[in-house]
Amino acid sequence: MTSRLGWLDALRGGAALTVALHHASYVYLPDTRILMKEWYDPGMAAVLVFFLVSGYIVPASLERRGSVREFWIGRFFRIYPLLAVTCFLAVLPFLLGVLGLRAGLEDYSPATAVLAHLTMLQDVLNVPNVMNVLWTLSYEMAFYLLIVALFVVGGHRRSAPAAAVLTVLAAGAGALTATGVLTGAYAPAALLSRTAGTGPVVAVTAVALLAAIAAAVSGRRAPRTAGGLLGGLLATLLVTANGRIDAWESVLMLAVMFTGTVVHRAENGQLGRRAGAATAAVVLAGAVGTGTWQAAPYGWKAQISWNATILSAALAFAVAWRWRGRRFPGWATWLGTVSFSVYLLHPLLLMVAAQFLGASGREDALGLLFFVLALLMLSWATQRWIEAPAQRLGRRLARRPARREAAVQPQMLAS
Repeated sequence: MTSRLGWLDALRGGAALTVALHHASYVYLPDTRILMKEWYDPGMAAVLVFFLVSGYIVPASLERRGSVREFWIGRFFRIYPLLAVTCFLAVLPFLLGVLGLRAGLEDYSPATAVLAHLTMLQDVLNVPNVMNVLWTLSYEMAFYLLIVALFVVGGHRRSAPAAAVLTVLAAGAGALTATGVLTGAYAPAALLSRTAGTGPVVAVTAVALLAAIAAAVSGRRAPRTAGGLLGGLLATLLVTANGRIDAWESVLMLAVMFTGTVVHRAENGQLGRRAGAATAAVVLAGAVGTGTWQAAPYGWKAQISWNATILSAALAFAVAWRWRGRRFPGWATWLGTVSFSVYLLHPLLLMVAAQFLGASGREDALGLLFFVLALLMLSWATQRWIEAPAQRLGRRLARRPARREAAVQPQMLAS
């Protein structure tokens, strides 16, 4: 495959498998993981690559369609069918009375827990993720809301300023925390939920999200704009004031995604190459500098680990982008095709291995090999019989024209 999708698939597939191997090391290579963790976090590096890929391709998908309605339909059928199946399987042992839920999720109201996961924003709603990997989907959803907000007001080409501003905000939040200024008052973790209660915040968020998306897919310009802006405001508020992690890191995740968008725009002549490179350099420098400062209390090894993680993610994306015109091996692009299944299924397989199959927690390279083979076979099956049919259905539904949308889209795309 020589199209740009080849390098994107290779990146996605490699990142998904890296995350799976990183989590599997807790079960199969615990000693190796401890040694590596001191110097490098491969799981976080892979997640940052995911975010760069999402930033590169998702806004382009929205703009290519020229339709907010088609965008949300596409996202829903791309993510939710497999997400619903895997979440159900994750809670099935709890429902059968065999295991508890992770991170104390059973302490939350079932309605609150389910509703939070339906919004896909649970990680910024102070609700534990039913599977550890789901936290990244909350930032993906926040990013979707922000790019739709920019799209409906005609600001979707301003990715470079967005990335730079978010980086500056992340640095400012980090500086306030690191210096002790307003510590505990400036956007502490889960501020809204700790102030108003998690249940009410989840309920309000669910209503606001539904209203925002419903209005944004309207065929009329005024509700479309209002819905898009409401969604963007909701995402901004939750990420900066209610995240599970510190505000500086939450905002930095969004800056990384917008950096992927900047690369796409520079590549396609929508932004000057120098401006694109300068923006990427600003984000990279901000990520390295802010993270290094935040890691200082934990020692120089933590600082090295952060820098190695950030720089390796940037390098992996840059190398793959540079080779985007080359032919990638079929297995690499296939791995990208099943990457979402790999990402969502591997925690379930690890749960089975650790809780039901008696994985010992000692160094077991052969066990890791069998885990990877089982994961790839199951991922092939779920991609073939869950993901692909759902995406085909989504494309059919998206092709059905909205009654009034076509009349206003040319005005939006010209802005």
